[in-house]
Amino acid sequence: MRPSRQDAEYGDTDLDGRYRDDPNEERDEGAALLGDADDGTFSIHTEEDHDNTIATKLRSRWNRFVEKRVPVRVRRTSRIVVKWVKGPQPPYIYRIDPIFPSVQTAPTRLLDRLLPKRRHKAAALLFFYFLWLLTFSLVLRKSAFATEIEGHGVPVTISDNGNGCGLNGDNCRPFGNSTLAFRCPANCKRVEIVNPHAVGDQEVNYRPLVIGGPSDPDEPVSSSKYRGDSFICGSAIHAGFISNREGGCGVLSLIGEHKEYPATKQHGISSISFDSWFPLSFSFLDGTATQCKDLRWPLLAVSVIFTTLLSLFTTSPAVFFWTLFTGMFFHVALASDPPSLSNYYDLISSALGRFLPAAFCGAVVYRYCVRRSLTDLTAQIEKTILWLGACWVGALNNYTFDRIPIQRLTPHDIKQQPGAIPALVIIVLSIFFIALGQAWSFRQEGRMPRYLALYVFMGVCLIIMVLIPRMSLRIHHYILALLLLPGTSFQNRQSLLYQGLLVGLFINGIARWGFDSILQTPAELRGDAQLGTRLPHLNAPIIPQDRANITFTWPNVPSGYDGMSVLVNDVERWRVYQDERQRWDDGFTWSKRDDVNEYFRFAYMRGSGAVDYTKAGVWTRDGEWEAMDPGPSLADAEDGGEKQDGVTEDDMYDVEGGEADIFDAHTEEATGSALPTFAIDR
Repeated sequence: MRPSRQDAEYGDTDLDGRYRDDPNEERDEGAALLGDADDGTFSIHTEEDHDNTIATKLRSRWNRFVEKRVPVRVRRTSRIVVKWVKGPQPPYIYRIDPIFPSVQTAPTRLLDRLLPKRRHKAAALLFFYFLWLLTFSLVLRKSAFATEIEGHGVPVTISDNGNGCGLNGDNCRPFGNSTLAFRCPANCKRVEIVNPHAVGDQEVNYRPLVIGGPSDPDEPVSSSKYRGDSFICGSAIHAGFISNREGGCGVLSLIGEHKEYPATKQHGISSISFDSWFPLSFSFLDGTATQCKDLRWPLLAVSVIFTTLLSLFTTSPAVFFWTLFTGMFFHVALASDPPSLSNYYDLISSALGRFLPAAFCGAVVYRYCVRRSLTDLTAQIEKTILWLGACWVGALNNYTFDRIPIQRLTPHDIKQQPGAIPALVIIVLSIFFIALGQAWSFRQEGRMPRYLALYVFMGVCLIIMVLIPRMSLRIHHYILALLLLPGTSFQNRQSLLYQGLLVGLFINGIARWGFDSILQTPAELRGDAQLGTRLPHLNAPIIPQDRANITFTWPNVPSGYDGMSVLVNDVERWRVYQDERQRWDDGFTWSKRDDVNEYFRFAYMRGSGAVDYTKAGVWTRDGEWEAMDPGPSLADAEDGGEKQDGVTEDDMYDVEGGEADIFDAHTEEATGSALPTFAIDR
């Protein structure tokens, strides 16, 4: 790369051809509409001259005001700063000189020799598009549509059943004696829960929700039992039933109630233990795994080959950008990181709906950022490696940056996710030092004042949005890309790298998630995390001598709540409203089942829904009661808020904080691949 100056033979000029130091550029303050002509007569000045005279007067008055009110040292310093910000005169314009130019320009020279006329190149480009579309479509069809599994039908992805399983999970029956053909995409192992999830008295987070597994690694796959709220695809990988790299299809069997789910580590997934019973379990049927595969890697090979060929053989910025933008967008939306939809027809509809507004944003990015970087660029190989390679890195965000331990840029998530704070510090420092380098490039090209004004404007807008009450600022990665892309509008190597990466991040953000709002309500950000409601205050439980049952009672509910909900082993088993006086006074009685621990949690009701649950209290296999710890379920005790005065640990706790839902139907991120479960507190 060599920085080049504007032609110096014409002197130090502005873009309109005037010398910056021309004494005639500024009119004298006392100039009037009438002036002396060359022959000594009077000449009439034009209206434009009059406007310039007014501007000159205003400038002169401002200068006198500054001279009177601003100290000399400040004025001198400000002039130095302004002069430095404006950069060298004439400015340096960055251009990339190709390394081994004869090698890098060889593809375009070959194309010109074979197809010398413009119409020949246009026809070849259309044939290139047709061949790319045909190849991609054939591989995608084989990947997207599975064949029927004999005796079980066509595999389907399982969508979220929402909070609809009802009391005792009756709306999600049958629990047993049933089979289901399912399909999993590749890379399901990366799908994790991102809010704490209760499993008995445990609270798990940032890991695949797989509960149970084989007690003996040498047992057949069908002997592996998983709790019904486990991720199906994660469980299938854990059991060795399908491959994480290629996905797969198969049949699971619902086997009803089961107890004692062991914790094991297999195939890169550590399962969670649960030492009690659960009404729904499943296993995988031996011999039903089919060869249906997620062919995202062959599809990636197809797209990379075609985009690389186009990058090497075209010098047109428009053809290069729009071809890659469109191809990568649909590759992400349909193959590498598709949204969680149940069939490919919905997927195609979603991709088309998101593409049009994304293309508008792409037009703005091209006009003001990309075109300047790619115009007259002849370094074909460097462009392919730096711009195109970085763009693929950004577009494959679910593989490249997904391992960074930051799920969402919210204070709550950053605080609770291990490694998030160091990762955030590294990211912020990296962006800071990159920004310094780009700012220097702007100064060298004489564009620093304009872009400083742009980023000050952006900063003011972000501050205003932060100050809007009852709304939270959410910087999605597509928004981050749009904010940073103006800072890459140079033709130097580092800018090609940054620009390609940011364009790829923008494509991934829109194709996968759509245009999520930059301002979101606290409820949207919270998702299935704690609500921050009050927790029930319970009386000491009643346990008879034979320890055959346990009875819980409680005082009246506080104002704003209507009843009480009780979970046993993470399943809602009882609801009562305060106007049901007899049931309310009798309390909740539970009879001992099997020789295992049983876990109880309690929450107030608002209407037909429960709010935050307590932590789990344990009725041990020996019939002893172990009171729950203070604080809400799914949060550390210190996050639960303040304990009410006069409430002892023996009497339970009435604590502020947290969130919970009664039902849970976890879905795998890419497929919805989890069984609809019932009355599961999150």
